[in-house]
Amino acid sequence: MPKSYHLPLSFTLAVTLLTPMAQAAGNGGEPGVIDIRDSIVQRWFEATPHNPPVPPEPGRDYGMIGEGGTFVAPKASPLSSYAPNFPGQLEGWDQNSYAKNVDVLAFYPSVTSPWHAWANAIDMNGKRYLYAHDRDYMRVLDITDPANAVEVYSDGGVWGPNGSSEEFDSKNVTDYFGGLTIAWHEGLQKYVAVASYEIGRFGVMGRKSEDAEGVALVRNYTSLKGFRVFEMNGPTPDDWTMIAERTTDRVNPDAPIGEQQGSGSLDAPAWTGGRYMVLSAAPKDSFALTEYPDYVHSPGYQIWDMSDPTNPEFVSQLSVPGQDIDSAEDLAAYLENPRAGNRTSWMGSRNPLALPVPIEDGGTVGFGGMGGLGFWTFDVSDPANPTPQGDLQVAPSFAGTEFDNVDVSQYARTGHVFSNGYPMNSNCYEPYKDIFSIDVSDPTNPIVAATFPRPMPPKEADFDDYCQRGGSFGPKRSGSIDQPGGGRDGVVIYAFYNAGIQIFDVEDPAEPTISGYYVPAFPTSEEVPDWTFDNAVFAVFVEYDRNIIWAFAVNGVYALTSPLLGEPLTGLPKTPWPPRKQ
Repeated sequence: MPKSYHLPLSFTLAVTLLTPMAQAAGNGGEPGVIDIRDSIVQRWFEATPHNPPVPPEPGRDYGMIGEGGTFVAPKASPLSSYAPNFPGQLEGWDQNSYAKNVDVLAFYPSVTSPWHAWANAIDMNGKRYLYAHDRDYMRVLDITDPANAVEVYSDGGVWGPNGSSEEFDSKNVTDYFGGLTIAWHEGLQKYVAVASYEIGRFGVMGRKSEDAEGVALVRNYTSLKGFRVFEMNGPTPDDWTMIAERTTDRVNPDAPIGEQQGSGSLDAPAWTGGRYMVLSAAPKDSFALTEYPDYVHSPGYQIWDMSDPTNPEFVSQLSVPGQDIDSAEDLAAYLENPRAGNRTSWMGSRNPLALPVPIEDGGTVGFGGMGGLGFWTFDVSDPANPTPQGDLQVAPSFAGTEFDNVDVSQYARTGHVFSNGYPMNSNCYEPYKDIFSIDVSDPTNPIVAATFPRPMPPKEADFDDYCQRGGSFGPKRSGSIDQPGGGRDGVVIYAFYNAGIQIFDVEDPAEPTISGYYVPAFPTSEEVPDWTFDNAVFAVFVEYDRNIIWAFAVNGVYALTSPLLGEPLTGLPKTPWPPRKQ
């Protein structure tokens, strides 16, 4: 019978003496009695040092304590759901909005959940549709006229002042997908959607070193670990037909649900309708070298052949040193990482490879944010044998994620890509997350060319730093891989949590500047519960072909316009989205 794992007395005392703030460990729960019954988690625990960050003290270690009363960020912090306020923060939620070179076209309440949204757009039957979705909900809006959008489909809970209208049991999931990618398939002459199914990241398990039952639930998860392919016979999911299902488990690709290994497919796969699709996945449970407290996998990448979407075929698995605990070389590389043992850092991918050119169109290079394992470049010229080419390592920045997404919208023009992590704690209770402009003109030697400027409040604000505004502050992502029009030379737009959306001028990627922003007022408790406000604006999706910015906030979705993009368009553009290869 499995036994609880008992610590040396010295470690037990260290846990007992932790301050209340140190015990706030986010979705991983509060540190408590070690109870490890999973052999792989036990191997990870025994192989790594135990060196969690000391909780920083507000007003002493961080806060408005810099020269002239400027904000100084913590050097390190634990993952926390209970981040304290620091002296100088606003006492309430700011009810003012701020804008530069951005106008509000419309606001649509109660579209999202307060936690996350993936977004997609599609032109079908003479209309354009916007999809906003996460594992527990799906909304479809007819946005042909973005100033007068109409909701045409809704599934899952709708959020209001009392929370969600439906309960979602993340421990008993059967048929909810996460990220979604939509592409036109020439052979089928139809739009095809590929949906990722992964282990839920919230509410499934507590800290893996203490929640033995939660770890067991993850190992025998009640939902697919992989992806499903749907033929889209109409714009809404009730008109979709599943044409394929695959697990990302490479130990037993025929394993039934409940017995599949690995993580499943994270976020939205990278696929434009051609032969090759790339996704983020841990292929087996031994890809376990990660410090994140309530996650047991270190995902790499998989390449799949989608020539026939009804029969996807696995091509190859791609990883970097420091992921597989079954490999002595990987374990050695992991232990050399300064994050090893911090019980905080996410290690591995969260998104698929960013491909400036699809592999089947001659693309030879891919870029991957591998969390605390760094930023990596990959040679994908032979998709059956992809290989790492170069990597970029920077100083640790935890809590929060590191090297999460990669934006390749300026790569063809400049040889630069952008990559960043994002905050996971509120109230700036973690190091600030920079957006790095990375020169990858030599993919064997990626170099940081610049960091994006840190947004600062306008003069009319009643605070001097966005950290004083409360909630999370820092970059999230610059939109999905399939934004209509693909991107715009010289412009990139990021969701920035309590700093709204920030528009950057990247005409010269070595000297990025802020050229515009829209920071909405925080919602009120008459819209959504105030315990959701921290997330503020957590996603952005841009119709570059119609000059419309969609900002996803905890209480709804903003349709925005900006002269930095050009005049907004109504109706369908000349070229349909997603594009159709000729």
